[in-house]
Amino acid sequence: MGGKHMKEYRWATLGCGVIANQLAQALSQQGRTLYAVANRTYEKAVAFAQKYNIEKVYSVIEDVFTDENVDIIYISTPHNTHISYIIQALKNGKHVLCEKSITLNAQELQQAVHLAKQNNLILAEAMTIYHMPLYQKLNEVIQSGTLGALRFVQVNFGSYKEYDMNNRFFNKNLAGGALLDIGVYALSFTRWFFTQKPDNILSQVKFAPTGVDEQAGILLMNQNEEMATISLSLHAKQPKRGIAAYEKGYIEIYDYPRAQQATIYHTEQNKKEVIEIGKTEYALLYEIMDMEKAISGEKNVMCLQYSIDVMEQMTALRKQWGLKYTEEE
Repeated sequence: MGGKHMKEYRWATLGCGVIANQLAQALSQQGRTLYAVANRTYEKAVAFAQKYNIEKVYSVIEDVFTDENVDIIYISTPHNTHISYIIQALKNGKHVLCEKSITLNAQELQQAVHLAKQNNLILAEAMTIYHMPLYQKLNEVIQSGTLGALRFVQVNFGSYKEYDMNNRFFNKNLAGGALLDIGVYALSFTRWFFTQKPDNILSQVKFAPTGVDEQAGILLMNQNEEMATISLSLHAKQPKRGIAAYEKGYIEIYDYPRAQQATIYHTEQNKKEVIEIGKTEYALLYEIMDMEKAISGEKNVMCLQYSIDVMEQMTALRKQWGLKYTEEE
């Protein structure tokens, strides 16, 4: 853990779905366990606690915020519940790592960021891209200048989800739609490579029968004239593929949300270089370690500013589309 971590931080999970299971497994890779679990359905929380030997289960969710033994709360509940949980956690002096998308809109996030600063707490979005060792390594390559300046980013993310209008992907009451669920990855990927945030955004959108965004094409440009095209779909599979094209070569990454491998094509030498670092299955472990570094004051690499930039872009896009979630009506 490194010498600086004088204390072992106690994590609580709010939610016990897929991500919460991965969180518990990630901690166990370090020989640790979650301290507590809170969930809307108490029975599920009890079953989750038994599965991972978690000592504390709250009968009501609110108790996790007031438990003085809790240091960090990982929130992995539906998007539309995030802001109220984040605020309660921060008001009670808890650090927060929240599943993407961190909030519904830029205004909510602004409110949360302000509260975290006020209370001197770490608030961060659990965006895997920002924590995979591969991206740190690629950053070194980019900074070295061998590839020259960035020109173009191209990103795809497509899932095939059954047309069930009650599931969270298409349900407007659960802030469904492509943008908040998968678009956040593509926009975060783009933001990682861009040297400045995009300030010019164009788009096309196709709506699902429920009125949420099912498919979108997004075109971005920033002050440095770096450009990006993003293709998102919720009812058609696409490869999770990202490309960052530089003057002297391009970087290609498949399965980029938790990538452990990238290929760099060097144009002038006409050669291909494969970089492999980190492990896909350790994605949540990297997030945990970075979060604890930020809290201990060792180093803050949580990229909150990127999360803010991306949230502003998503809010601007939905404004263009006239798409409001139930909470925003």
